[in-house]
Amino acid sequence: MRFVLRLLLSIALALATGFGLSYSALTDGRLFGATQLGAWTTWPDIGSPLPNPYTRAHIAREAALHLGRSEGLQFIARADSAGEPLDLACSYRLDGRSPVSSFWTLAAIDGDWVNLAAPGSDAALRSSEIARAPDGALRIHVGTALRPGNWLELTGTGPFSLVMTLYDTTALTGFSSADTTMPAITREACR
Repeated sequence: MRFVLRLLLSIALALATGFGLSYSALTDGRLFGATQLGAWTTWPDIGSPLPNPYTRAHIAREAALHLGRSEGLQFIARADSAGEPLDLACSYRLDGRSPVSSFWTLAAIDGDWVNLAAPGSDAALRSSEIARAPDGALRIHVGTALRPGNWLELTGTGPFSLVMTLYDTTALTGFSSADTTMPAITREACR
């Protein structure tokens, strides 16, 4: 009798672990196939002809149209560089460099992938519009409060994510000669 109970307990534990890890891999997506660069996450295999099974399942569950591998990469940040979730009640500063690409965009979205750009403003900041420091570094302010310089004006309340899409990039392809770095996200002030 004791053997049967242990066997049933082992089977239940194995099933719970298997289903739990599968659910986590499908909902979060960062468990397998994701690359983390600071606060930013990307899935380099998402646009490849043969993504791993977990990436394929994450793509199917997300139901979004993704760029092909040769077209570009999409990086998502749900937290700042200190690990705190991004919140529209706060303003943020992005500092640093973007990976080498022909063109990139920066947008803010909510949990349903709805763009949070303020009415009357552009839906995203584009690399061609950014004023850079003499050394090529960028500084972008993100939030609802007016800021001088490069500013991504947002509207709304609650949590949000930043999406930086790099077009025609060699980042994470093995062909890039430079280190791939992403801008740091620093929380400045909250209201």
